Amino acid sequence: MSWNYWLLQIPRWLSVAFTVAVILNIIAVVQEKSTVWCDVLAVLPLGLLLLAGLCLFLLPYAARWRGR
Repeated sequence: MSWNYWLLQIPRWLSVAFTVAVILNIIAVVQEKSTVWCDVLAVLPLGLLLLAGLCLFLLPYAARWRGR
């Protein structure tokens, strides 16, 4: 598999992880058992998703800069 395949798969799985983390956070808040690690659980995939999205955004510009 090429790196293009993985570059597209990473944001997909990160978005699934973010959705699961938000659902777990909502369940913890409803049960009034919210802790700091539960809040941070949703922020970690979101930060990685931001980095992956920026990478995908910059790919066409990087190809132009390289002269393709």
